[in-house]
Amino acid sequence: MKITIKDASKFVDQEVTIGGWLASKRSSGKIAFLQIRDGSGFIQGVVVKADVGEEIFARAKSVTQETSMYVTGVIQKDERSPFGFELQVKDIEIIHESLDYPITPKAHGPEFLMDNRHLWLRSKRQHAVMKIRNEIIRATYEFFNEEGFVKVDPPILTGSAPEGTSELFATKYFDEDAYLSQSGQLYMEAAAMALGKVFSFGPTFRAEKSKTRRHLIEFWMIEPEMAFIEFKENLEVQEQFVSSIVQSVLKNCQLELNTLGRDTAKLEQIQAPFPRITYDDAIKFLHEQGFEDIQWGDDFGAPHETAIAESYDKPVFITHYPTKIKPFYMQPAPDREEVVLCADLIAPEGYGEIIGGSERIHDQKLLEQRINEHGLSEDAYKWYMELRKYGSVPHSGFGLGLERTVAWISGVEHVRETIPFPRLLNRLYP
Repeated sequence: MKITIKDASKFVDQEVTIGGWLASKRSSGKIAFLQIRDGSGFIQGVVVKADVGEEIFARAKSVTQETSMYVTGVIQKDERSPFGFELQVKDIEIIHESLDYPITPKAHGPEFLMDNRHLWLRSKRQHAVMKIRNEIIRATYEFFNEEGFVKVDPPILTGSAPEGTSELFATKYFDEDAYLSQSGQLYMEAAAMALGKVFSFGPTFRAEKSKTRRHLIEFWMIEPEMAFIEFKENLEVQEQFVSSIVQSVLKNCQLELNTLGRDTAKLEQIQAPFPRITYDDAIKFLHEQGFEDIQWGDDFGAPHETAIAESYDKPVFITHYPTKIKPFYMQPAPDREEVVLCADLIAPEGYGEIIGGSERIHDQKLLEQRINEHGLSEDAYKWYMELRKYGSVPHSGFGLGLERTVAWISGVEHVRETIPFPRLLNRLYP
């Protein structure tokens, strides 16, 4: 019977066949230990010379790293194994021999590993990160479906660059200029006026020449928009969503978290509600911590966000940023026009902002005023302004960056490990 490794628990004491690759091996006298992977997981195959004979044992000892094979044996419980099971091997059938596999058990530099990303994905660590990413994606769909959201797909190609082209990738759309999307938000606002509560989940692009561990050129965004939802309600949805995906990973990815050496005690504390601090109070706090360079009206950098986050054991909302440093579409606070009803959600442990969100301007005249103040094209925004012309309502939304969230939950340092094939400032290969 052919099975996958993840289903091994269902076949204890039964003879099965697993199609897989050799991740690594070691031998001790007349026993060989094969670490076998099949994409669904890793299992140790134990080959005893007295049980399999000379030919099979010689095959086990000579098989090379990443050789593909069918391994037949009996599944047995093994309390010493992180997986909990092992395979008592009876037969090995080589499918394709792998020679001179470049990624060996020795240490390799990050550039070498990135050049071989197509192969590095096979490693146990990268496998664990990708499984956690997949669980976050699965939990995202589950959360929004259960909360009555409709999935809507905004376009990746846009016909204008109304906020300027400095961080956009330009391309040709037949005989017109086009740009890769930085965000689906504006289109999601239109969708919310049609469907009430919506979310998108897709790639976005930033032509930002940043080399930090938090930045990618191409990354994936989860962007909900909600009609009739105001600022405080928007924060509640965000903290419920983040709590939900963290708890889903804790429930379904314990093996992967253990593989990465993640301190799960810190994740277990991630339950709504989350603390909130205003921008004003954040500035005061930073001054008390010795950050004299930051002044009211400045945006926060990574050191500032980290200092604030270190005061909490949960993600923290920083709210009510100055109007002048935030996008034109954010609703001003009713009692203070110099700040807007927005919040950034800062993850603990130095991982920075994972969500940016706000209540959106729903008054047509105010939106027109903001567009003019920012020197934007009214023609480019004609359709967007019409959303306020025909039955406008208060509405809010946010965007969560998937890769930063994966990095935080899995505990890896650099976002380049959280996407299968990262696009960085100096990397378009493989």
